[in-house]
Amino acid sequence: MGGALLSFLKHSNRYNAAMARMFIFGLGYAAGRIADALKARGWQVDATGSAGNIDFADEEAVRAALAQASHVLSSVPPADNGDPVLDRHGDALKQGWIGYLSSTGVYGDAEGAWVDENTPTGTGRRTARTECDARWIGLGARVFRLPGIYGPGRSTLDRVREGKARRIDMPGQVFSRIHVEDIASGVLAAIDRNAPPGAYNLGDDLPASNNAVVEEACRLLGVRPPPMQTLEEAELPPAAHA
Repeated sequence: MGGALLSFLKHSNRYNAAMARMFIFGLGYAAGRIADALKARGWQVDATGSAGNIDFADEEAVRAALAQASHVLSSVPPADNGDPVLDRHGDALKQGWIGYLSSTGVYGDAEGAWVDENTPTGTGRRTARTECDARWIGLGARVFRLPGIYGPGRSTLDRVREGKARRIDMPGQVFSRIHVEDIASGVLAAIDRNAPPGAYNLGDDLPASNNAVVEEACRLLGVRPPPMQTLEEAELPPAAHA
């Protein structure tokens, strides 16, 4: 978990659930865990998305829910031409607590070097993500930059069991990861401690190659690792090479 957020974990300041109402744009895998954790505390949670109770296209319903929300969180990824949430509802996000699930991809290819919240963004290939990340920062949001996400149903163990795991020869490529429950814990910690607006990297400090993780999963399951492939054999898109 990023140092900027850890500095707020000394003192508890849990938000009063009787006054708490979260609106989530995009109730997906990670945001769904956050919603479940908040509901367990007695929060009212409204959300868009296939698992939500409000249609993103219903502007009147969205605006009505936003007007009642004490907290707003977006997990909606950027589109090629901008951020769907900010472009449509940014003018309604001027007050209260705002959060955004972003990506450590905003740092670009660090060539295996460590990054933190002070590392410049926009030096890599993820232009749309970087621009949207900056827009949320400018709005006064708590921007949670996430590395590779794993958890129930979305882990290397699952891919090995399904026969979908691969080992690809990509020397020097390592990255951090985060369990979906740790994302929820990090976001709730930021709410509880009233962390100030800004960027927060959430992730482990044990970067590893995909091959190492696949090999360990195979060892735990007692199966032979899949054969090593070249980039050409794997037919990965150019963006995956960074």
